[in-house]
Amino acid sequence: MKIVIAGGSGQIGNSLAREFTQRGDQVVILSRSTNNANYLTVAWDARKLGPWTREIDGADVVINLAGKTVNCRYTAANRREIIDSRVESTRVIGQAIAAAANPPRVWLQASTATIYAHRYDAPNDEFTGILGGDEPNAPDTWRFSIEVAKAWEAALAEIPTPRTRKVAMRAAMTMTPDRGGIYDTLRMLCRRGLGGTAGDGKQYVSWIHERDFLNAVHFLIEREDLDGAVNLAAPNPLTNRDFMRQLREALGVKIGLPATRWMLELGAFFMRTETELILKSRRVVPGRLLQAGFEFQFPEWRAAVADLARSSH
Repeated sequence: MKIVIAGGSGQIGNSLAREFTQRGDQVVILSRSTNNANYLTVAWDARKLGPWTREIDGADVVINLAGKTVNCRYTAANRREIIDSRVESTRVIGQAIAAAANPPRVWLQASTATIYAHRYDAPNDEFTGILGGDEPNAPDTWRFSIEVAKAWEAALAEIPTPRTRKVAMRAAMTMTPDRGGIYDTLRMLCRRGLGGTAGDGKQYVSWIHERDFLNAVHFLIEREDLDGAVNLAAPNPLTNRDFMRQLREALGVKIGLPATRWMLELGAFFMRTETELILKSRRVVPGRLLQAGFEFQFPEWRAAVADLARSSH
């Protein structure tokens, strides 16, 4: 197969490119930078049509991951770039697919599990889950993240692609053993004695092991009956308190200093990020994947983090 990965120079893009290449597929990365020596990389600006569209025409699969990282302070300028980079890239991918003489059979579009409401009472699946934005007393930054997710998915639905199936991948935090990822950051905090409970520790953490994320992508490519929103998350989210405790146990770290909300706010300010990434309860489960018969290799965090700890040594 020919796989085009837009915005594929990040960690998840590299993980997907490596996976498809190892399987013998042809991989083309669309990126602002063409310095990636590992894969064929074609330049695009993620905003307007150009010569890069030739890669879309005749491709089997398009995966769009483009968008400015949300791991930043939500200043007015960053907010504009976060939304624009997602909406504009999704819109122009849709235009390229709609104009293709031989369009791809499936378009997998990045989205986020953050679209769901902050809640403790029940998990959010695709059937009965509550979309966020209306929670009482939710911080402005949380509402912004939900606005981003909704705008992202609206852009996906905006342009008709009758010959191309569209899937919005509402992904939870993807845990890889690679340097610079979410797991690597959490591991570093634990090693420094800072891997304790965040806030009251009752907020849920949704996650997915890299192997299951990659397997789910393959599954979504092959299952022609699946379109629309699909949650990519392990079936067993757990509270922050239990999540961090099991992480420390896997790393052999006995002590993790807890961090109160004000401590997290202060730390986020100096790290140029937002506490929403830590404090919002993301209780998300993969209803459609499970219903379709997808089997997780790592449904439980304890086994997943043990595998990550072994792989990252």
